[in-house]
Amino acid sequence: MNESCSQSCSSCVEDCSSRTAEQTSFLVPLNPASTVKKVIGIVSGKGGVGKSLITSLMAVNMNSRGKRTAILDADITGPSIPKAFGLDTNGVSMNPDGLMIPATTSTGIAIMSANLLLNKATDPVIWRGPVIAGAVKQFWQETLWKNVEYMFVDMPPGTGDVPLTVFQSLPVDAIIIVTSPQELVSMIVLKAVNMARKMNIPILGVVENMSYLECPDCGKRISVFGESHIDEIASEADLPVLAKVPVSPAVAAHVDAGTIEYLETDWMDEAVQKLLAE
Repeated sequence: MNESCSQSCSSCVEDCSSRTAEQTSFLVPLNPASTVKKVIGIVSGKGGVGKSLITSLMAVNMNSRGKRTAILDADITGPSIPKAFGLDTNGVSMNPDGLMIPATTSTGIAIMSANLLLNKATDPVIWRGPVIAGAVKQFWQETLWKNVEYMFVDMPPGTGDVPLTVFQSLPVDAIIIVTSPQELVSMIVLKAVNMARKMNIPILGVVENMSYLECPDCGKRISVFGESHIDEIASEADLPVLAKVPVSPAVAAHVDAGTIEYLETDWMDEAVQKLLAE
């Protein structure tokens, strides 16, 4: 036992010899009426790098291949998934058994998000960490997920309460780490990598968002946020680079209009193909 042990295995990632097999399992079971085959977490060590965008693009791409797809928006205090898909507040209903029915996008993606439960999209969710973590568990267990083949979990940044809750409570099959070009991000990415490996969560690879801007006239790639370091970071972590997503006015336009499902790109093809091969 570690000298600094708090006696709370549920909030600890250390591989302590004092744990029992029962203590090490904090998985929250799905409701018997639900089915989810694969759970993929979209994570980063810091905010503002585009996890919600990558979550959306992955879900849209996978859904377009005929796979039943869902998004669990675990960013409880900063949910942005409903906006990207044009979903309104009060978009969640209840079935006779008391299970929440997720909202469904125009192309059939099931979505559960805190903003779908609010009266106004601008209403703040002012909760402490344990309550937020509890909400994520409820979204998993008390939502009717019908025959979902791939669920993407949009996580808040960092290595705190909610990522820990997702890693311990949901049967996460793999994660994708999202980053941006700034050199500072290399340290942050490795924090996320090390957390996942401490908790034995497989890492599918790394995606760099805002990687470059393509000139509409000459096609030259401009490094708006500095030269990319993704290849060095991925090599250091022994991970593949799954995608380099550009800065694109089309992305902003579709997100603002709630039509992300109709943005035609091939940016996430490699990531989706790798996931399908797992």
